[in-house]
Amino acid sequence: MKPLSPIILFVYNRPEHTRKTIEALRANNLAKDSELFIYSDGPKDSNSAGKIQEVRDYLKTVNGFRSVSVIERKENMGLAKSIISGVTEILDRYGKIIVLEDDLVTSPYFLQYMNDGLDLYENEERVASVHGFVYPVKQELPETFFLRGADCWGWATWKRAWDRFEPDGKKLLAELESKGLISEFNFDNTRGFSAMLERQIAGVNDSWAIRWHTSAFLANMLTLYPGRTLVDNMGQAGGTHGGRVQFRHAFEDHSPVRVGNIVVEENTEARDIFKDYFHSLKPSILRRIINKIRQ
Repeated sequence: MKPLSPIILFVYNRPEHTRKTIEALRANNLAKDSELFIYSDGPKDSNSAGKIQEVRDYLKTVNGFRSVSVIERKENMGLAKSIISGVTEILDRYGKIIVLEDDLVTSPYFLQYMNDGLDLYENEERVASVHGFVYPVKQELPETFFLRGADCWGWATWKRAWDRFEPDGKKLLAELESKGLISEFNFDNTRGFSAMLERQIAGVNDSWAIRWHTSAFLANMLTLYPGRTLVDNMGQAGGTHGGRVQFRHAFEDHSPVRVGNIVVEENTEARDIFKDYFHSLKPSILRRIINKIRQ
């Protein structure tokens, strides 16, 4: 059996979210044999200091893992820089990693699925990552499937794939445009990924995730998804990059997800299901007019 992947968790100033995330993670069967690294970002201002200290006091009590290492940042790095530097640091040491943020509650079978995926596709150059969350679509999905690109709500990767990460959003957008990939990148214009990348370039957001997704997409790399979610995002509306659309949903089935026995290529049926879901989230013309008037 291959060594288990280290887990990296990024936290800031949400003590209750952090507690729920760690308690759920600790309930995983493989937690006691896994190394956990927790990166605690520093305060943006004096108003953040109290909650950050509350989080750090709690982190001193965390157990139930093979080891727990807490890295306390003195200064505020921001989510993007913190994740990029932390993931790079751990991958340089271990070669593989499982990544969580402080608003993700995991199924008891999350770590098993992640480690199985990391082991099986370790040397498959076209696979960029393993993802634990899947949207609450109405149609039935395969047990596991691949989609082009990468994702960010409970994910895992290897150093060989993370080395393809391109932090320059302008460079990524230019390549998408020059290759005529904007529509495909946006799930045939049902999802606004290119607009998200444009906002990152303009400094409206500081999303590392859109750059990670774009980097993998342009490299024609794939991410493995489960047919039922193993992650619930409890903080999407109130997090750093929270939006109006709600994606959270409860675990439908507390059972393991079996990894393997699928072709390493994008699943077009699953992609169409995602497209239908993204399309269903779009407001009607009337709703868009009302929103415009309100603005």
